[in-house]
Amino acid sequence: MKNLLNILLSCLLTGAGIILLRHAHLVTGGTPGLALSLSYLFGASFSVVYLAINIPFYLLSIRYMGRSFTLKTLLASLLLSGITAVDRLLPDFLLPDWAGALLGGVLVGIGLSYLFINGSSLGGVNILVVFFHQRFGWDPGKSTFVMDSLVVLSSLYSVGLLKGLFSILSVVILSFIISRAKGRIVLRRRQEILGETASPPVS
Repeated sequence: MKNLLNILLSCLLTGAGIILLRHAHLVTGGTPGLALSLSYLFGASFSVVYLAINIPFYLLSIRYMGRSFTLKTLLASLLLSGITAVDRLLPDFLLPDWAGALLGGVLVGIGLSYLFINGSSLGGVNILVVFFHQRFGWDPGKSTFVMDSLVVLSSLYSVGLLKGLFSILSVVILSFIISRAKGRIVLRRRQEILGETASPPVS
């Protein structure tokens, strides 16, 4: 139950960050960033596009990451989709580019970090990040930065150069936060492997 509540809190933080990025008309990295870009481009719902993009990655997750991780990731994806859909009920507002990049990057970075710590992800690129970390020991923050930057660069057509630069700033912020959480992510993975139940220490 505690694990599920942590995943819910992580999705709330990530969803809030994505909503702020959307109101600054910025993108972020990973599947959420790609879904934001496509939603701007085609005027489609972020929630629907996000879930559709994730389908191929669930198959990869089942094959290499196991049933528990895949189910938690599917749960997190559905929660995020529902949370971001609430944005339609909020009054329309605009955020300055710097505020969207800073606040959105911090919230998404914290949310993703706690998802990784609790053995989950938001699907898509996040699955690849966790896979590379477990298989090759690659720093999840650096992997996130590289792949997220590629997503942002591919989104320049829909948001423009200036907003693209601020979007990269949000990626730098969230990648730094994930890198800082690397130790707890590694510890959590070791506990899962060893079948331990102790919670990771608060750093």
